[in-house]
Amino acid sequence: MRDTDRTQTANGRELVLDILMTVARQQEYSHIVIRSVLEKYDYLEAREKGFIKRLAEGTLERQIQLDDMLNRVSNVKVNKMKPLIRCLLRMSVYQMMFMDSVPDSAVCNEAVKLAKKRGFGSLTGFVNGVLRNLGRRKAELMRPAGDPESAEYLSVKYSMPQWIVDKWIAEQGRKRTERILTGLLMERPVTVRADSRLTTAEYETLKSELESDGVTVHDSGILPRAWYLENTEGLKRLPAFASGKLKAQDVSSMLAVMAADIHAGDLVVDVCAAPGGKTFFASELAGTGGHVISRDVSEYKLSLLQESKDNFCAENVEIQMWDGREYDEKLEEKADVVLADVPCSGLGVIGRKKDIKYRVTPESIASLPKLQKEILTNAQRYVRPGGVLLFSTCTINKEENEEILSWLLSEFPFHAESIVSRMPECILREEPERESAGNGYLQLLPGIHGTDGFFLARLVKDGGI
Repeated sequence: MRDTDRTQTANGRELVLDILMTVARQQEYSHIVIRSVLEKYDYLEAREKGFIKRLAEGTLERQIQLDDMLNRVSNVKVNKMKPLIRCLLRMSVYQMMFMDSVPDSAVCNEAVKLAKKRGFGSLTGFVNGVLRNLGRRKAELMRPAGDPESAEYLSVKYSMPQWIVDKWIAEQGRKRTERILTGLLMERPVTVRADSRLTTAEYETLKSELESDGVTVHDSGILPRAWYLENTEGLKRLPAFASGKLKAQDVSSMLAVMAADIHAGDLVVDVCAAPGGKTFFASELAGTGGHVISRDVSEYKLSLLQESKDNFCAENVEIQMWDGREYDEKLEEKADVVLADVPCSGLGVIGRKKDIKYRVTPESIASLPKLQKEILTNAQRYVRPGGVLLFSTCTINKEENEEILSWLLSEFPFHAESIVSRMPECILREEPERESAGNGYLQLLPGIHGTDGFFLARLVKDGGI
């Protein structure tokens, strides 16, 4: 993307500044704010919308590193700057350091114009001086100061709060932690699953139709019907999505459903279902003779499930509002499979939701296992003898994952069952994964498995034939 249209990109930059200010002031989730802005300005060209999305997301994602750079070139430290100037400088530094096609001179000039336009004319000299100073020291500033082996260095280099880096080093080791951090900064493609009921011929036709619509389709290399898409300007606009042949779903979520091993005719209960990826994959596998009860706790989440049900014509899915902490006696030992993707800290999806890492705290994480246990205590009661409880989260944290699994196995009549035969060989290439999969669970990691960070465990209820 090359900034050749000054008028166009100036407007784009101003929208990005508004996004950053909204996120900072109102504590709204960035992906929701960005989506709202792009929908409001839907008339903009695809290139401009791409510019806005990349600059807003990138500035938020690299915030710790950007602040480190600014603190090394500015006499006024970032936390002492006016909020608007702080956001303006962060987005400007991101352009200069990570968007090679944007000339530094254009960045400086547009930043000065924006500062003046927003009532900070007296600070235009400061803005210009900081950015030109930074431009002269680019190579030096790309490397954080300090010991490259330290957690503090990794925190700045990969823009991850140091307490999370410390935690992962303790749990995963330094080498794996750096691979995870690298993976979280990699561009996240749009990941979709082609309907599992399509014939081979229909599957190939679907791929051709996408390519005819200008979409670049890459095989995931993990699952045969999982694709990575490029050049998608709004997934819902694609005819293949509108017809229900494509579902947006990360590979990690697909693998969880595969580990559950759902069969035709099964009764499946999805206790924390929204946005519905696992529900509708389960629906396909259970078939017309099966039934999927898809539950969540709010009207908004139910609206997402209902929209997908209507789009995918999933007649065997029954959507219900239900708080997983409340026991439902009608389901006692009725389900063949219970899917329990319980609330978690979300550390595994930082690559997609850039500001999770700035919101989560050690205190908020500490409160989650109690909620998880409340939901799982009820969920395990719905599984028939010999049936499956598939426990999962989208985080990388042993208190929410392995320790909850150990608690489940110690408190309830379940045993873990190997998932080796249900996982692609490429996922089990390294020893930690081969060993854990043999013990019925798997921690998927960005930068290592090509997926979101995701934990899944297959538990079978004792007493089956």
